[in-house]
Amino acid sequence: MHQLMLKNIAQLVTVRSNGARVKTAAGMRDLGVIENASVLIEDGVFLWIGGPNDKHPALSEDATVVDASEKIALPGFVDSHTHLVFAGSREDEFAMRAEGKTYQQIAEQGGGILSTVRATRQASKHDLKRLARVRLDAMLQHGTTTVEIKSGYGLDEESEIKMLECIQELAKEQYTTVVATFLGAHAFPPEFRNSREAYVDLLRDRMLPYIGKRGLAQFCDVFCDAGYFSVEQSRRILEKARELGLGIKVHADELAPSGGSALAAELRAVSADHLEHIDEASIALLKNAGVVATLLPGVSFFLNHSYAPARQLIDAGVPVAIASDFNPGSCMSFSMPLMMTIACTHMGMTPEEAITASTLNAAAALNLSQVYGSIETGKKADIVLYDVPNYRYLAYHFGTNHVSLIVKHGTILEF
Repeated sequence: MHQLMLKNIAQLVTVRSNGARVKTAAGMRDLGVIENASVLIEDGVFLWIGGPNDKHPALSEDATVVDASEKIALPGFVDSHTHLVFAGSREDEFAMRAEGKTYQQIAEQGGGILSTVRATRQASKHDLKRLARVRLDAMLQHGTTTVEIKSGYGLDEESEIKMLECIQELAKEQYTTVVATFLGAHAFPPEFRNSREAYVDLLRDRMLPYIGKRGLAQFCDVFCDAGYFSVEQSRRILEKARELGLGIKVHADELAPSGGSALAAELRAVSADHLEHIDEASIALLKNAGVVATLLPGVSFFLNHSYAPARQLIDAGVPVAIASDFNPGSCMSFSMPLMMTIACTHMGMTPEEAITASTLNAAAALNLSQVYGSIETGKKADIVLYDVPNYRYLAYHFGTNHVSLIVKHGTILEF
């Protein structure tokens, strides 16, 4: 038995859910803040949480005690949408956009997703893991303790399997909790440019059964949008994934109101992600289906695109999460506090809503909110201390790392 006590925490942001899967509407502002709090962790889970006048259980003789005076504490961030396994970089495309070229124009000239596909296909699994490990460690140092990683830069059997094996090995080797998502339907590979239905058949008939049999992914995602996978193509892929026991996610309505979010509601996906062009009818469908709307502020900021209607989604009662979408083309940032800043300054979210969206609701977007995303007894002890005066300061003082101490599953991590 190992015990860890964090005492005298100036401000403990619990994001308590009281057993609920998500927070919605006004509930997203209820952070369950405790002043001058203490937390007792035993064998990797939260055993006791209390204020200055609450009596904690007896400590073991070898318990570790940390004085967290003048620190605030939050649950570890959950980044529920990333593409962090990739090779190469695309700073040249960044310069092209600065000169006025659009994302679509760059893709037509051989850039975009297919640029990263070429580099990732050429890279060995060893090299992909080495690059991803550095990124995961950096994310952890910024307070992110749970990360979803998508494939989708292989777009052929060998390379997609290579990416998923890399992700599974990282999940076993890293402190960070890693969740794998198969995104073979990220784009159409060049060799299937003129035979798109054949690629859909390849995904359904060969890749997905192999991935499902080997347990290489927990989720299947599809880029359902204008110029990518149609609603019907996406439905065929996702229904097959569900048949094989995988959870469902959808890249939806990023480039146009394509019907992706309505499909996510129809299939009761765990999450619908992006939603920059979602319409009112689809918002109602997501709410009724209980689908988590995962918004990606960094993408709109980086590409100078329109933002998802966060205020409208929250006010409608849709559970909203935010994630980084860390990837080489549309958001080369993994800082969840920065995503919170953008959500507050450009999307009409409050700091409280942004915190809930980055913790509990983000965990729900991975079917993990009963384990992660809040500081409550019985949950896994992922907690991060910050050297700031109060929780609102995290989004307010952007562009710097305020992390003071990271605890993952009850273990203090050293960097």
